Amino acid sequence: MASNDSDRALIKGALDLDPWLEPFSQGLIYRQKEFRRWYKDLQNSEGSLLKFADSYKTYGIHGNHQTKEIVITQYIPEVEEVSLVGDFNNWNTETHKLNKVNNFGLWSLTIPPVNGQFAIAHDSRYKIAMKLSSGEHIYRLDPWAHRATPNDTHTVYEGRFWNPETEYQFKNKRPQIHSPQGIRVYEAHVGISTPEPKIGSYKNFTQNILPKIHELGYNTIQLMAVMEHAYYASFGYQITSFFAISSRYGSPEDLKELIDTAHGLGIRVLLDVVHSHASKNVEDGLNNFNGTDHYLFHGGARGNHDLWDSRLFNYTNHETLRFLLSNLKFFIDVYQFDGFRFDGVTSMLYKHHGLSFGFSGDYNEYFNPDWVDVEAIVYLMLAHQMMDEISSQQSIEFTTIAEDVSGMPTLCLPISAGGVGFNYRLSMAIPDMWIKILKHLSDDQWDLHNIVHTLTNRRHGEKCIAYAESHDQALVGDKTIAFWLMDKEMYTNMSTLTELTPIVDRGLSLHKMIRLLTFGLGGEGYLNFEGNEFGHPEWLDFPRVGNGESYHYARRQFNLIDDDLLRYKFLFRFDGAMQHLDEKYGVLDTPQAYVSLKHEGDKVVVFERNGLLFIFNFHPTQSFPDYKVGVEAAGTYQIVLNSDAEEFGGHSRIQELDANGKPQQYFTNKEYWNHRANSLFVYIPCRTAIVLQLQQKV
Repeated sequence: MASNDSDRALIKGALDLDPWLEPFSQGLIYRQKEFRRWYKDLQNSEGSLLKFADSYKTYGIHGNHQTKEIVITQYIPEVEEVSLVGDFNNWNTETHKLNKVNNFGLWSLTIPPVNGQFAIAHDSRYKIAMKLSSGEHIYRLDPWAHRATPNDTHTVYEGRFWNPETEYQFKNKRPQIHSPQGIRVYEAHVGISTPEPKIGSYKNFTQNILPKIHELGYNTIQLMAVMEHAYYASFGYQITSFFAISSRYGSPEDLKELIDTAHGLGIRVLLDVVHSHASKNVEDGLNNFNGTDHYLFHGGARGNHDLWDSRLFNYTNHETLRFLLSNLKFFIDVYQFDGFRFDGVTSMLYKHHGLSFGFSGDYNEYFNPDWVDVEAIVYLMLAHQMMDEISSQQSIEFTTIAEDVSGMPTLCLPISAGGVGFNYRLSMAIPDMWIKILKHLSDDQWDLHNIVHTLTNRRHGEKCIAYAESHDQALVGDKTIAFWLMDKEMYTNMSTLTELTPIVDRGLSLHKMIRLLTFGLGGEGYLNFEGNEFGHPEWLDFPRVGNGESYHYARRQFNLIDDDLLRYKFLFRFDGAMQHLDEKYGVLDTPQAYVSLKHEGDKVVVFERNGLLFIFNFHPTQSFPDYKVGVEAAGTYQIVLNSDAEEFGGHSRIQELDANGKPQQYFTNKEYWNHRANSLFVYIPCRTAIVLQLQQKV
């Protein structure tokens, strides 16, 4: 009985929050016990979890700037010999052979200085050479390499010994997000962050894009495609070198400067990390590294993701955990990232990887032992435990976001409450909903009940990040919301010198309203993909054979918002006003909104959140001069955001100032309305959203 009570204590928080988990308590307990078993084993074998994750300091190749010695340590089982080869020794496999440290695949070599200098020059090329039992020699990139660059004559990447004499020194502390403001994420890709048809740089992003993000009011950047990937068009999701950052954007010191500058602006930076799978590349990736199919990966069919054409990690392998946990700590320590957005979490959570599986919300789908991959869940728990320990030691606040479409219960609960540890999950159903609506329904067919349900349908106690569209909707083959709304007229009728056409008028109005509704109702955080805030007119397509290796669509045209004669500036300003609404009043990280009205005929939605009153009129033609809405708190209200304002490209139909030039006041009546204690009258023009704030209680 005592044992059973202690087991249940591991998941008490989860059960208290969601009693429907009770029939699946054994599955939850098993995850927790497996995590604790692994945690104890790592403490006993490595000293502590943090020491284990510090392996990046010893594994790989490192130069000691005091002694000028170079030490290389590698885990390479099932080979006869290991050598370090490169420009420094004319790629000779005989001169720098590593010594076998133990029978578990560990090899090491210390290279003394030559004439008082490092024997291997900074940024020179090197590889790991291995002799197999067959006598064959194979050559591979160092799995722990901090730098990899493409060869001048072919596309295969080459490892570089990154050992600068001086490294970038961080000047700014990591900023924190102070409640009640929530996390406002600007999802960005350094390479496309330039109007020119070329690859953008870390320095360009630092100088030209960070100021725009700061102006908009986002407090977090999620950097995509940073970990080195040989194929640019993979969008960074086919990683070849996990400890190297993409050299196509610049140097490691350039990325450090970017992150440090962002911190100086009060902006936190998250890394889009891919630990769900790895590239199949052999020459410049991890695949078949030591001549076997199971180096860090599952062997056989289980080690392959057929749809993604990639390799799958073996999370029960001690050295795989060392590699992945060290990878996270490396980016925390060396680059000062403030957390991670974990890609492909659904694929990790389930043995079927979510392929052709329609999640219905039935709890059996989340706990079926034949479907759920507990090994991957334990890895994710170890990762969060590691970050919790760093946070405790260094008073650092980390943020983790799960890309999970399944809705796995407890994913975003602390480990101490019986959860996996994530802070947020992405609300992936929301953008799908908006695209379906814009693609298939006319304005009068919009189902407000369904829209509100989708925006508010999230697990109690587990935070979500809402978004109307992300990079997924920007990719070629799909359309952004702006493109669904305005299509080809974005090329011809976005100038303020031309007449405002019905299509562009509708597009501008609904683009703002869709975002504000998602922002206000959809979650405890908000995300936007770069360029979409101003209605970027083109999709995203990376250079590839199918488009003639063109960079025309692999860019973001920020020049459009700098042109005062174009209407893109209106959407940019509104997006900024929306972010500052949360900054000033607190919308996101507050209790879920109370929706008092969803009127299908009028196409009006009304809700309250943290003292703000949101009113939306989605009707395409009908304006309401004295519309009665319910509100709980009695007093005087005034407008703090109006999508119809002239500065946002609206028609200025609402008089925001009175005869004395002061903000127009809205007074409540002591009349119960729509299940609220009070009511007030407002003018809401068609296709307009307004937000009112209580100025004075009575």
